[in-house]
Amino acid sequence: MSTPETTSRDGEAVPSVLTPADEVKTALAGLVGDITQHMQKQEDRFTMLDRKHTLTQSRRPALAAAADAEAPHQKAFAAYLRTGEDEGLRGLNIEEKALSTAVAADGGYLVDPETSASIQSVLRSASSLRQVAKIVNVEATSFDVLIDSTEAGAGWASETANLTETATPTIDRISIPLHELSALPKISQRLLDDSAFDIETWLSDRVADTFSRSEAAAFVSGDGIDKPVGFLTHSKVNNNNWTWGSLGYVPTGTAGGFNGSNPGDGLIDLVYGLGARYRANGSFVLNSKTAGVVRKIKDAEGRFLWADGLTAGEPARLLGYPVLICEDMPDVADEAFAIAFGDFSAGYTIAERPDLRILRDPFSAKPHVLFYATKRVGGDVSDFAAIKLLKFSIS
Repeated sequence: MSTPETTSRDGEAVPSVLTPADEVKTALAGLVGDITQHMQKQEDRFTMLDRKHTLTQSRRPALAAAADAEAPHQKAFAAYLRTGEDEGLRGLNIEEKALSTAVAADGGYLVDPETSASIQSVLRSASSLRQVAKIVNVEATSFDVLIDSTEAGAGWASETANLTETATPTIDRISIPLHELSALPKISQRLLDDSAFDIETWLSDRVADTFSRSEAAAFVSGDGIDKPVGFLTHSKVNNNNWTWGSLGYVPTGTAGGFNGSNPGDGLIDLVYGLGARYRANGSFVLNSKTAGVVRKIKDAEGRFLWADGLTAGEPARLLGYPVLICEDMPDVADEAFAIAFGDFSAGYTIAERPDLRILRDPFSAKPHVLFYATKRVGGDVSDFAAIKLLKFSIS
């Protein structure tokens, strides 16, 4: 070990004697400097690798990156490419020296195909009477509607004549029970673990879509047995003989179609068969096939009775009234009630619990997962004077 030198007062260099403690401190200082320099080099190397990895990930499709994070073979292969670590590959019994895409077992599994980020479902119409009906949220098992269906009597009286008793209005109670709409789809846990997209959200959305279409059909033609009562289920009588408890209809005058010489007359009779108090808020309800027939009808001046909405989202209008396309309405046929017109906010009430519940059950059907979805909803006619029907018949 060389002996450090110091300078004396006379300017001459004289040897300095270090203590053992000073020698240890000097050695440690040099060692710490070497370690710090080595660690800095490693940190710079890791930073460079991390930047390369981040750049590579940003260029991948989103699902491929998700698959890399989930699939063990893809994670092992990515580690091998980035760092040369082959422990993961050996654990998976994959021979890294013969990887190719030709044979699945020789690396084909590692090539992730580009997959759609979502499942493209066949579009189905979900137009429902909900758009025009009255909707109430309840916490009970049923909802009661109180209807004053008769008039109070009145009469003229003179100053001295005795007053006579007049008619007293009566109140009807319409009870709308809530029914349970349920679904119990099953899916394997492996598919949930390995799928490259959120399959649980997809399944929940499909269940909700199925529920909406099921209840839409029940609001039109439901029989009331464990489901809502559809407005077409109630008894129907000619509007000239209408009484409370049934729906009035207007005939077209032609079996299975409109009147050949004046096709618009049946629609006009339908509109004015409804009372004025309801007509102001009236809407037509019909399906697409019927709409295709109706929009071809012209008046005596050659003008179409049908007018498309002027702005996006605005409904088409027929004789000036909005049109709801409801695919659950029947087609035009002999004796069919294919068109309805009325104030459905007064005429039909939908009662429901405001929540759709989905229970995930991974235990009852192992190794599958059950999704138990429920919804409680009911519906019925609440004012029989507010809805009229067009019957495609002679009388």
